[in-house]
Amino acid sequence: MKIHLVGGAVRDALLGLPTSDRDWVVTGATPQQLQALGYRPVGRDFPVFLHPHSKEEYALARTERKHGHGYKGFVFNASPDVTLEQDLQRRDLTLNAIARHEDGSLVDPWGGVRDIEARLLRHVSPAFVEDPLRVLRVARFAARFAPLGFRVAPETLQLMRQLSESGELSHLVPERVWQEMEKALGEAAPEVFFQVLRDCGALRVILPEVDALFGVPQPEQHHPEIDTGVHVLLCLQQAARLSSAPEVRYAALVHDLGKGTTAPQYWPSHHGHETRGVALVQGVGERLRVPTRFTALGRLVSQYHTHCHRALQLRPDTVLEVLEALDAFRRPHQLEQFLLACEADARGRTGFEERAYPQADYLRRAHVAASAIDIPALLATGSAGTPAREPQQIKRLIAQARTDAIRHVHKEDPHA
Repeated sequence: MKIHLVGGAVRDALLGLPTSDRDWVVTGATPQQLQALGYRPVGRDFPVFLHPHSKEEYALARTERKHGHGYKGFVFNASPDVTLEQDLQRRDLTLNAIARHEDGSLVDPWGGVRDIEARLLRHVSPAFVEDPLRVLRVARFAARFAPLGFRVAPETLQLMRQLSESGELSHLVPERVWQEMEKALGEAAPEVFFQVLRDCGALRVILPEVDALFGVPQPEQHHPEIDTGVHVLLCLQQAARLSSAPEVRYAALVHDLGKGTTAPQYWPSHHGHETRGVALVQGVGERLRVPTRFTALGRLVSQYHTHCHRALQLRPDTVLEVLEALDAFRRPHQLEQFLLACEADARGRTGFEERAYPQADYLRRAHVAASAIDIPALLATGSAGTPAREPQQIKRLIAQARTDAIRHVHKEDPHA
Protein backbone atom coordinates (compact mmCIF):
# COMPACT_ATOMS: atom_id res chain seq x y z
CA MET A 1 0.00 0.00 0.00
CA LYS A 2 1.28 3.46 -0.99
CA ILE A 3 -0.15 6.91 -0.28
CA HIS A 4 0.22 9.93 -2.56
CA LEU A 5 -0.79 13.61 -2.22
CA VAL A 6 -2.79 14.61 -5.30
CA GLY A 7 -4.79 17.35 -6.96
CA GLY A 8 -5.24 20.89 -5.74
CA ALA A 9 -2.73 20.76 -2.89
CA VAL A 10 0.07 19.78 -5.29
CA ARG A 11 -1.07 22.29 -7.92
CA ASP A 12 -1.33 25.21 -5.50
CA ALA A 13 2.06 24.44 -3.95
CA LEU A 14 3.62 24.62 -7.42
CA LEU A 15 1.88 27.96 -7.95
CA GLY A 16 3.09 29.30 -4.61
CA LEU A 17 -0.47 29.55 -3.31
CA PRO A 18 -1.61 28.63 0.20
CA THR A 19 -3.20 25.21 0.54
CA SER A 20 -5.89 24.30 3.02
CA ASP A 21 -7.46 21.00 1.95
CA ARG A 22 -5.32 18.02 1.07
CA ASP A 23 -6.52 14.95 -0.84
CA TRP A 24 -4.74 11.62 -0.96
CA VAL A 25 -4.81 8.62 -3.28
CA VAL A 26 -4.05 5.15 -2.00
CA THR A 27 -2.73 2.45 -4.35
CA GLY A 28 -2.36 -1.26 -3.71
CA ALA A 29 -5.03 -1.45 -1.00
CA THR A 30 -8.57 -2.67 -0.43
CA PRO A 31 -11.39 -1.02 1.49
CA GLN A 32 -11.09 -3.72 4.12
CA GLN A 33 -7.41 -2.92 4.69
CA LEU A 34 -8.12 0.78 5.18
CA GLN A 35 -10.98 0.10 7.56
CA ALA A 36 -8.75 -2.24 9.56
CA LEU A 37 -6.35 0.69 9.98
CA GLY A 38 -9.13 2.90 11.37
CA TYR A 39 -10.11 4.80 8.21
CA ARG A 40 -13.83 5.63 8.10
CA PRO A 41 -15.68 5.09 4.78
CA VAL A 42 -17.64 8.12 3.54
CA GLY A 43 -17.86 7.68 -0.24
CA ARG A 44 -21.24 6.75 -1.68
CA ASP A 45 -20.23 6.12 -5.31
CA PHE A 46 -16.61 4.97 -4.87
CA PRO A 47 -14.25 4.14 -1.97
CA VAL A 48 -13.34 7.32 -0.08
CA PHE A 49 -12.23 7.28 3.55
CA LEU A 50 -11.47 9.77 6.31
CA HIS A 51 -8.13 9.46 8.08
CA PRO A 52 -8.68 8.39 11.71
CA HIS A 53 -6.76 11.40 13.07
CA SER A 54 -6.40 14.18 10.43
CA LYS A 55 -9.89 13.55 8.97
CA GLU A 56 -8.45 14.25 5.50
CA GLU A 57 -9.88 12.33 2.54
CA TYR A 58 -8.13 9.23 1.26
CA ALA A 59 -9.50 7.67 -1.93
CA LEU A 60 -8.55 4.36 -3.45
CA ALA A 61 -7.00 4.76 -6.88
CA ARG A 62 -9.66 4.12 -9.50
CA THR A 63 -10.50 4.12 -13.17
CA GLU A 64 -13.88 5.07 -14.58
CA ARG A 65 -15.95 4.18 -17.63
CA LYS A 66 -18.86 6.16 -19.05
CA HIS A 67 -22.20 4.45 -18.58
CA GLY A 68 -25.22 6.67 -19.12
CA HIS A 69 -25.75 10.43 -19.19
CA GLY A 70 -24.63 13.28 -16.97
CA TYR A 71 -21.78 13.54 -14.52
CA LYS A 72 -22.95 10.53 -12.47
CA GLY A 73 -23.16 8.12 -15.39
CA PHE A 74 -19.91 6.27 -14.64
CA VAL A 75 -18.83 2.79 -13.60
CA PHE A 76 -15.75 2.71 -11.34
CA ASN A 77 -12.99 0.18 -10.78
CA ALA A 78 -11.03 0.62 -7.54
CA SER A 79 -9.19 -2.69 -7.35
CA PRO A 80 -5.70 -2.82 -5.77
CA ASP A 81 -4.03 -3.19 -9.18
CA VAL A 82 -5.13 0.27 -10.41
CA THR A 83 -1.98 2.36 -10.76
CA LEU A 84 -1.41 5.94 -9.73
CA GLU A 85 -0.92 6.91 -13.39
CA GLN A 86 -4.28 5.37 -14.30
CA ASP A 87 -5.97 7.29 -11.49
CA LEU A 88 -4.40 10.56 -12.65
CA GLN A 89 -5.52 9.90 -16.23
CA ARG A 90 -9.21 10.10 -15.29
CA ARG A 91 -8.85 13.67 -13.97
CA ASP A 92 -10.10 16.74 -15.83
CA LEU A 93 -7.08 19.04 -16.29
CA THR A 94 -3.38 18.35 -16.41
CA LEU A 95 -2.64 20.81 -13.60
CA ASN A 96 -4.97 18.74 -11.39
CA ALA A 97 -3.35 15.44 -12.46
CA ILE A 98 -0.05 15.77 -10.58
CA ALA A 99 0.82 13.67 -7.53
CA ARG A 100 3.55 13.90 -4.93
CA HIS A 101 5.23 10.88 -3.38
CA GLU A 102 6.01 10.71 0.32
CA ASP A 103 9.66 11.53 -0.52
CA GLY A 104 8.56 14.78 -2.22
CA SER A 105 9.10 13.67 -5.82
CA LEU A 106 6.41 14.47 -8.39
CA VAL A 107 4.46 12.10 -10.58
CA ASP A 108 3.39 14.05 -13.65
CA PRO A 109 2.53 11.71 -16.52
CA TRP A 110 0.27 14.18 -18.34
CA GLY A 111 2.42 17.33 -18.43
CA GLY A 112 0.75 19.30 -15.66
CA VAL A 113 3.94 21.09 -14.60
CA ARG A 114 4.58 22.10 -18.19
CA ASP A 115 1.06 23.51 -18.53
CA ILE A 116 1.35 25.37 -15.23
CA GLU A 117 4.50 27.02 -16.53
CA ALA A 118 2.71 27.84 -19.81
CA ARG A 119 -0.37 29.05 -17.89
CA LEU A 120 -2.68 26.68 -19.76
CA LEU A 121 -5.81 24.86 -18.65
CA ARG A 122 -5.57 21.70 -20.75
CA HIS A 123 -7.58 18.46 -20.60
CA VAL A 124 -5.83 15.25 -19.66
CA SER A 125 -7.37 12.93 -22.25
CA PRO A 126 -10.18 12.66 -24.81
CA ALA A 127 -12.28 11.12 -22.01
CA PHE A 128 -12.81 14.74 -20.91
CA VAL A 129 -15.99 14.78 -23.02
CA GLU A 130 -17.56 11.99 -20.98
CA ASP A 131 -18.36 14.34 -18.07
CA PRO A 132 -20.42 17.45 -18.91
CA LEU A 133 -19.73 18.95 -15.49
CA ARG A 134 -16.16 19.53 -16.64
CA VAL A 135 -17.34 22.39 -18.84
CA LEU A 136 -18.35 24.29 -15.71
CA ARG A 137 -15.27 23.20 -13.76
CA VAL A 138 -12.86 24.42 -16.43
CA ALA A 139 -14.70 27.75 -16.63
CA ARG A 140 -14.45 28.02 -12.84
CA PHE A 141 -10.71 27.30 -12.85
CA ALA A 142 -10.36 29.93 -15.57
CA ALA A 143 -12.08 32.43 -13.26
CA ARG A 144 -9.81 31.45 -10.38
CA PHE A 145 -6.51 31.58 -12.22
CA ALA A 146 -7.14 34.36 -14.76
CA PRO A 147 -5.25 36.89 -12.57
CA LEU A 148 -2.20 34.60 -12.86
CA GLY A 149 -2.43 34.66 -16.65
CA PHE A 150 -4.08 31.29 -17.23
CA ARG A 151 -6.25 30.64 -20.28
CA VAL A 152 -8.12 27.63 -21.62
CA ALA A 153 -6.13 25.69 -24.21
CA PRO A 154 -7.76 25.96 -27.69
CA GLU A 155 -8.08 22.18 -28.02
CA THR A 156 -9.78 21.98 -24.62
CA LEU A 157 -12.18 24.77 -25.55
CA GLN A 158 -13.04 22.79 -28.67
CA LEU A 159 -13.96 19.76 -26.55
CA MET A 160 -16.08 22.02 -24.35
CA ARG A 161 -17.91 23.20 -27.48
CA GLN A 162 -18.44 19.57 -28.43
CA LEU A 163 -19.98 18.89 -25.03
CA SER A 164 -22.16 22.00 -25.23
CA GLU A 165 -23.52 20.91 -28.61
CA SER A 166 -24.06 17.28 -27.59
CA GLY A 167 -27.00 17.90 -25.28
CA GLU A 168 -25.12 16.39 -22.33
CA LEU A 169 -25.32 19.66 -20.36
CA SER A 170 -29.08 19.25 -20.12
CA HIS A 171 -28.51 16.15 -17.97
CA LEU A 172 -26.81 18.14 -15.22
CA VAL A 173 -29.04 18.54 -12.18
CA PRO A 174 -29.84 22.18 -11.34
CA GLU A 175 -28.34 21.98 -7.85
CA ARG A 176 -24.98 20.89 -9.29
CA VAL A 177 -25.00 23.67 -11.87
CA TRP A 178 -25.74 26.22 -9.15
CA GLN A 179 -23.02 24.79 -6.92
CA GLU A 180 -20.41 25.42 -9.63
CA MET A 181 -21.84 28.85 -10.40
CA GLU A 182 -21.81 29.93 -6.77
CA LYS A 183 -18.21 28.80 -6.43
CA ALA A 184 -17.34 30.73 -9.58
CA LEU A 185 -18.97 33.88 -8.19
CA GLY A 186 -16.50 33.67 -5.31
CA GLU A 187 -13.44 33.43 -7.55
CA ALA A 188 -10.98 36.24 -8.25
CA ALA A 189 -12.38 37.00 -11.73
CA PRO A 190 -15.97 35.67 -11.81
CA GLU A 191 -16.72 37.38 -15.12
CA VAL A 192 -14.25 35.01 -16.80
CA PHE A 193 -16.44 32.03 -15.83
CA PHE A 194 -19.36 33.36 -17.85
CA GLN A 195 -17.15 34.53 -20.72
CA VAL A 196 -15.64 31.05 -21.06
CA LEU A 197 -19.10 29.48 -20.97
CA ARG A 198 -20.14 31.79 -23.77
CA ASP A 199 -16.98 31.08 -25.76
CA CYS A 200 -17.81 27.36 -25.78
CA GLY A 201 -21.56 27.73 -26.32
CA ALA A 202 -22.53 26.55 -22.85
CA LEU A 203 -23.96 29.85 -21.62
CA ARG A 204 -26.99 29.62 -23.92
CA VAL A 205 -27.73 26.22 -22.37
CA ILE A 206 -26.96 26.98 -18.73
CA LEU A 207 -28.05 30.62 -18.51
CA PRO A 208 -29.88 31.64 -21.71
CA GLU A 209 -31.22 34.81 -20.05
CA VAL A 210 -27.66 36.18 -19.77
CA ASP A 211 -26.58 34.83 -23.16
CA ALA A 212 -29.50 36.74 -24.75
CA LEU A 213 -27.95 40.05 -23.64
CA PHE A 214 -24.99 39.77 -25.99
CA GLY A 215 -25.55 41.71 -29.20
CA VAL A 216 -28.27 43.87 -27.63
CA PRO A 217 -27.25 47.57 -27.94
CA GLN A 218 -27.62 50.34 -25.35
CA PRO A 219 -27.38 54.14 -25.79
CA GLU A 220 -23.72 54.91 -26.48
CA GLN A 221 -23.73 58.17 -24.49
CA HIS A 222 -24.49 56.21 -21.31
CA HIS A 223 -22.85 52.93 -22.30
CA PRO A 224 -19.72 53.41 -24.40
CA GLU A 225 -19.33 49.62 -24.48
CA ILE A 226 -22.78 49.52 -26.21
CA ASP A 227 -23.28 45.74 -25.95
CA THR A 228 -25.46 44.78 -22.97
CA GLY A 229 -23.72 41.45 -22.49
CA VAL A 230 -20.34 43.15 -22.33
CA HIS A 231 -21.80 45.63 -19.85
CA VAL A 232 -23.05 42.86 -17.57
CA LEU A 233 -19.61 41.20 -17.47
CA LEU A 234 -18.05 44.59 -16.69
CA CYS A 235 -20.58 44.98 -13.87
CA LEU A 236 -19.61 41.60 -12.48
CA GLN A 237 -15.96 42.58 -12.65
CA GLN A 238 -16.69 45.76 -10.70
CA ALA A 239 -18.85 43.88 -8.19
CA ALA A 240 -15.87 41.61 -7.49
CA ARG A 241 -13.78 44.70 -6.76
CA LEU A 242 -16.40 46.14 -4.42
CA SER A 243 -17.54 43.07 -2.51
CA SER A 244 -16.61 39.47 -1.78
CA ALA A 245 -20.28 38.60 -1.17
CA PRO A 246 -21.51 36.20 -3.88
CA GLU A 247 -25.03 37.65 -3.52
CA VAL A 248 -23.80 41.09 -4.63
CA ARG A 249 -21.94 39.59 -7.57
CA TYR A 250 -24.96 37.54 -8.61
CA ALA A 251 -27.23 40.59 -8.45
CA ALA A 252 -24.81 42.48 -10.70
CA LEU A 253 -24.95 39.58 -13.16
CA VAL A 254 -28.75 39.43 -13.42
CA HIS A 255 -29.76 43.07 -12.90
CA ASP A 256 -30.29 43.82 -16.62
CA LEU A 257 -31.98 40.61 -17.78
CA GLY A 258 -34.99 42.65 -18.86
CA LYS A 259 -32.96 44.24 -21.67
CA GLY A 260 -32.80 40.87 -23.36
CA THR A 261 -36.58 41.01 -23.90
CA THR A 262 -36.72 44.49 -25.49
CA ALA A 263 -38.14 44.30 -29.01
CA PRO A 264 -35.40 45.22 -31.55
CA GLN A 265 -37.46 48.07 -33.01
CA TYR A 266 -37.03 49.93 -29.69
CA TRP A 267 -33.25 49.49 -29.46
CA PRO A 268 -31.10 51.01 -28.04
CA SER A 269 -33.78 52.20 -25.56
CA HIS A 270 -34.94 49.72 -22.92
CA HIS A 271 -37.92 51.37 -21.26
CA GLY A 272 -39.42 49.16 -18.57
CA HIS A 273 -36.55 46.67 -18.53
CA GLU A 274 -36.34 46.96 -14.75
CA THR A 275 -39.80 45.47 -14.17
CA ARG A 276 -39.49 42.93 -17.00
CA GLY A 277 -36.26 41.70 -15.47
CA VAL A 278 -37.87 40.82 -12.13
CA ALA A 279 -39.77 37.85 -13.55
CA LEU A 280 -36.67 36.65 -15.39
CA VAL A 281 -34.57 36.74 -12.21
CA GLN A 282 -37.31 34.77 -10.48
CA GLY A 283 -37.37 32.27 -13.32
CA VAL A 284 -33.62 31.68 -13.18
CA GLY A 285 -33.85 31.21 -9.43
CA GLU A 286 -36.57 28.58 -9.74
CA ARG A 287 -34.88 26.71 -12.59
CA LEU A 288 -31.44 26.49 -10.98
CA ARG A 289 -32.67 26.18 -7.38
CA VAL A 290 -30.87 29.41 -6.48
CA PRO A 291 -31.02 30.18 -2.74
CA THR A 292 -33.71 32.68 -1.81
CA ARG A 293 -31.32 35.39 -0.62
CA PHE A 294 -29.66 35.52 -4.06
CA THR A 295 -32.94 35.72 -5.94
CA ALA A 296 -34.39 38.29 -3.53
CA LEU A 297 -31.43 40.65 -3.96
CA GLY A 298 -31.37 40.09 -7.71
CA ARG A 299 -35.05 41.00 -7.98
CA LEU A 300 -34.56 44.17 -5.94
CA VAL A 301 -31.55 45.32 -7.94
CA SER A 302 -33.39 44.63 -11.20
CA GLN A 303 -36.45 46.60 -10.06
CA TYR A 304 -34.76 49.56 -8.37
CA HIS A 305 -31.25 50.05 -9.79
CA THR A 306 -32.31 53.03 -11.90
CA HIS A 307 -33.99 54.56 -8.84
CA CYS A 308 -30.65 54.29 -7.09
CA HIS A 309 -28.84 55.95 -9.99
CA ARG A 310 -31.34 58.85 -9.83
CA ALA A 311 -31.47 58.99 -6.03
CA LEU A 312 -30.27 62.60 -5.79
CA GLN A 313 -33.08 63.70 -8.12
CA LEU A 314 -35.84 61.78 -6.33
CA ARG A 315 -38.31 63.45 -3.96
CA PRO A 316 -37.75 62.57 -0.27
CA ASP A 317 -41.00 60.63 -0.12
CA THR A 318 -39.95 58.57 -3.15
CA VAL A 319 -36.61 57.84 -1.48
CA LEU A 320 -38.55 56.56 1.52
CA GLU A 321 -40.65 54.36 -0.75
CA VAL A 322 -37.48 52.83 -2.18
CA LEU A 323 -36.02 52.22 1.28
CA GLU A 324 -39.25 50.56 2.36
CA ALA A 325 -39.34 48.42 -0.78
CA LEU A 326 -35.80 47.28 0.05
CA ASP A 327 -36.93 46.44 3.61
CA ALA A 328 -34.00 48.63 4.68
CA PHE A 329 -35.30 49.36 8.18
CA ARG A 330 -35.46 45.68 9.09
CA ARG A 331 -32.60 44.46 6.88
CA PRO A 332 -29.91 47.14 6.63
CA HIS A 333 -27.46 44.50 5.39
CA GLN A 334 -29.68 43.97 2.34
CA LEU A 335 -29.64 47.71 1.66
CA GLU A 336 -25.84 47.72 1.72
CA GLN A 337 -25.67 44.80 -0.70
CA PHE A 338 -28.17 46.54 -2.97
CA LEU A 339 -26.07 49.72 -3.00
CA LEU A 340 -22.88 47.81 -3.83
CA ALA A 341 -24.57 46.04 -6.74
CA CYS A 342 -25.90 49.37 -8.05
CA GLU A 343 -22.45 50.93 -7.76
CA ALA A 344 -21.05 48.00 -9.73
CA ASP A 345 -23.67 48.71 -12.41
CA ALA A 346 -22.69 52.37 -12.56
CA ARG A 347 -18.99 51.56 -12.80
CA GLY A 348 -19.43 48.64 -15.16
CA ARG A 349 -19.18 50.87 -18.20
CA THR A 350 -16.19 51.60 -20.37
CA GLY A 351 -14.48 54.71 -19.00
CA PHE A 352 -16.61 54.84 -15.82
CA GLU A 353 -14.65 52.32 -13.80
CA GLU A 354 -13.21 54.83 -11.32
CA ARG A 355 -16.04 57.36 -11.27
CA ALA A 356 -17.45 58.25 -7.85
CA TYR A 357 -20.95 57.10 -6.99
CA PRO A 358 -22.34 59.65 -4.49
CA GLN A 359 -25.87 58.23 -4.82
CA ALA A 360 -24.94 55.31 -2.57
CA ASP A 361 -23.59 57.52 0.20
CA TYR A 362 -26.66 59.73 -0.03
CA LEU A 363 -28.98 56.75 0.41
CA ARG A 364 -26.88 55.49 3.29
CA ARG A 365 -27.21 58.85 5.06
CA ALA A 366 -30.92 59.01 4.26
CA HIS A 367 -31.39 55.58 5.77
CA VAL A 368 -29.45 56.47 8.91
CA ALA A 369 -31.47 59.66 9.38
CA ALA A 370 -34.81 57.97 8.80
CA SER A 371 -33.84 55.11 11.13
CA ALA A 372 -32.95 57.54 13.91
CA ILE A 373 -36.56 58.69 14.38
CA ASP A 374 -37.69 58.08 17.96
CA ILE A 375 -40.88 56.24 17.08
CA PRO A 376 -42.19 55.68 20.65
CA ALA A 377 -41.82 59.39 21.43
CA LEU A 378 -43.40 60.30 18.10
CA LEU A 379 -46.42 58.10 18.74
CA ALA A 380 -46.78 59.29 22.32
CA THR A 381 -46.98 62.89 21.11
CA GLY A 382 -49.13 62.20 18.08
CA SER A 383 -50.07 64.90 15.62
CA ALA A 384 -51.61 67.31 18.09
CA GLY A 385 -50.44 66.16 21.49
CA THR A 386 -52.78 63.16 21.40
CA PRO A 387 -51.14 59.71 21.34
CA ALA A 388 -51.49 57.94 17.99
CA ARG A 389 -53.38 54.65 18.20
CA GLU A 390 -55.00 54.03 14.83
CA PRO A 391 -52.79 51.94 12.46
CA GLN A 392 -53.18 54.32 9.55
CA GLN A 393 -52.40 57.32 11.73
CA ILE A 394 -49.29 55.58 13.11
CA LYS A 395 -48.13 54.69 9.62
CA ARG A 396 -48.70 58.26 8.39
CA LEU A 397 -46.84 59.84 11.32
CA ILE A 398 -43.82 57.59 10.91
CA ALA A 399 -43.72 58.16 7.14
CA GLN A 400 -43.90 61.93 7.57
CA ALA A 401 -41.14 61.99 10.19
CA ARG A 402 -38.88 59.83 8.06
CA THR A 403 -39.61 61.91 4.97
CA ASP A 404 -38.69 65.09 6.86
CA ALA A 405 -35.43 63.50 8.01
CA ILE A 406 -34.58 62.48 4.44
CA ARG A 407 -35.45 65.99 3.20
CA HIS A 408 -32.97 67.44 5.69
CA VAL A 409 -30.24 65.08 4.46
CA HIS A 410 -31.00 66.03 0.87
CA LYS A 411 -30.70 69.73 1.59
CA GLU A 412 -27.27 69.20 3.12
CA ASP A 413 -25.93 66.88 0.44
CA PRO A 414 -23.27 68.64 -1.68
CA HIS A 415 -24.22 66.68 -4.79
CA ALA A 416 -27.96 67.44 -4.66
